[in-house]
Amino acid sequence: MRLTKAIANAVISLSCVFGLVACSENSQALKASKSDVAAYQGAKNGFVDKNWTPGDKTSWEKQLRVRAQIQDEYTRSK
Repeated sequence: MRLTKAIANAVISLSCVFGLVACSENSQALKASKSDVAAYQGAKNGFVDKNWTPGDKTSWEKQLRVRAQIQDEYTRSK
């Protein structure tokens, strides 16, 4: 009888602990990251395209147009 009471108390205690843990769960919603610099200022490393110079907005926009044309199925099928 004492053993069943001890088991029952343990189950109730664990249920309370798990219930409190579940109530304190952090939100898993996606959060937008804030960037300190404009996208065209970008990275200065070896992985950038050779026709784009970091910090030059005009070359950034040109590269975006070129990339969009490469990915356009209509122009690829001609």
